[in-house]
Amino acid sequence: MNKYAKKQDYTRVKLDMPFTGITSFRKYPICTNLDDLDADFAIIGVPNDMTTAWRSGARMGPRSIREQSSLYAFGSGYDHERDIVYNNDGWKVVDCGDVSIINGDVEQSHENTEEAIRKIISKGAIPIVLGGDHSITSPVAFALESEEKVNVVQIDAHLDWLKDASGQRFTLSNPMRRMSEMEHINKMAQLGIRGVGSSQKEDFDDARAYGSTILSPKQIRKMGIEEALKEMPNGEKYYVTIDIDGLDASVAPGAGSPSPGGFFYDEVSEILEAVAKKGQVIGFDLVEVNPLYDPTGVTSQIAARLIVDFINFIIREKQNQGDSSRVFLS
Repeated sequence: MNKYAKKQDYTRVKLDMPFTGITSFRKYPICTNLDDLDADFAIIGVPNDMTTAWRSGARMGPRSIREQSSLYAFGSGYDHERDIVYNNDGWKVVDCGDVSIINGDVEQSHENTEEAIRKIISKGAIPIVLGGDHSITSPVAFALESEEKVNVVQIDAHLDWLKDASGQRFTLSNPMRRMSEMEHINKMAQLGIRGVGSSQKEDFDDARAYGSTILSPKQIRKMGIEEALKEMPNGEKYYVTIDIDGLDASVAPGAGSPSPGGFFYDEVSEILEAVAKKGQVIGFDLVEVNPLYDPTGVTSQIAARLIVDFINFIIREKQNQGDSSRVFLS
């Protein structure tokens, strides 16, 4: 008798393995017509890397993140460390596909991005944006103006506060300066900043004059995440922009400009959890994943996991604050 033989009374089930099916983000339902959008969270890709200053290929980031996210569509979603089942029950998350990108036309591509995010917000959904290079954050930020007073947390190796590059004001090197110029943007915390980047000393001086908190991973490890965010207000609106190079180059090599000395996965996840507890997250982006430089797919997989984590942190806080119309914990 074969002791490994299948029992005769088993029930056949559809397992929906990670390597099967259509790879929307985490196999969520698809809604590519934003006029028909009815969701709590709307995931949208912006495969635009036309302002890349070093390694091109971030335009393939959204597709790669979606592929790797399939892993997190399988299984129970149980986090034993927090004793929570992350299953999104009662909350509608949809994948809206990608913004229309016009190759060679940065301006029109940014206009398309802003229009799509404005539409998502008008439909009452929280936009979750997959980049693309970091230039995409500027049009997303413009689209947030209806939210009025918005605080920003950036996780990044680079300050991204360059004034312009030969007259170009909307590249991957200056989204944070552009945000600081917007009336609806309030306080900023720029976390993970380190090493030699595109911004000059005077850019750092300007950012500090604006009131931005600028901290490296080394500094945050010494003081702790709570202390790092102490200048950021409680109970207000937050937008988070995550550049994958905020993580250490050994953890996330598939980045446009990888940098040593960065965060590890757990540290970024804990920062996102702290932000979700601090205020109302109205949207976030994750940019600069470059799968062409990471054949293992690990960088995209970490990006997908951070997105899954953050969605669940946001939902948990909504539940804790008494949103009884949804069921989250099981």
